Amino acid sequence: MTWQRGRDQIQALVRGGSLEHVSGAAADGTALLASAANLLASAARELDENPEAAYVLAYDAARKSCAALLAQQGLRTMSSGHHVTTEQVVRTQFGGPFDAFSSLRRRRSEIEYPRLPGDEVGHDEAEQALNRATAIHEAASQLLPNLSLFRAE
Repeated sequence: MTWQRGRDQIQALVRGGSLEHVSGAAADGTALLASAANLLASAARELDENPEAAYVLAYDAARKSCAALLAQQGLRTMSSGHHVTTEQVVRTQFGGPFDAFSSLRRRRSEIEYPRLPGDEVGHDEAEQALNRATAIHEAASQLLPNLSLFRAE
């Protein structure tokens, strides 16, 4: 089915060049979901030994889970600002657990580009990120089979 919620915003992102249409194998999100599941397993393994790595892996799993939903609709983000665009799409269309992607994305950016020395990721923060990423992945796994190509009207 074509998702109705957020339709106008998605069309605006396509017209504005933040999203592009894809077809064929690129419009199948199952491989991205499988990759996200592997990243979640890696994050769980790293949780006790390297919480920062666990956080980044959890974020990447959440991002790929979200990208799978876009792909399933025949959409792909363009290179500039693609993480933000991914966030806009899933929050606009689906909400719920996908709202957590925003805080995961912002914190992952802080980890990758620290402003303050000593701002480290602890076990509890990484575990919370893993839980949020898992919820995003589970929701994406349920939604994916119900999506069809996004059609502008």
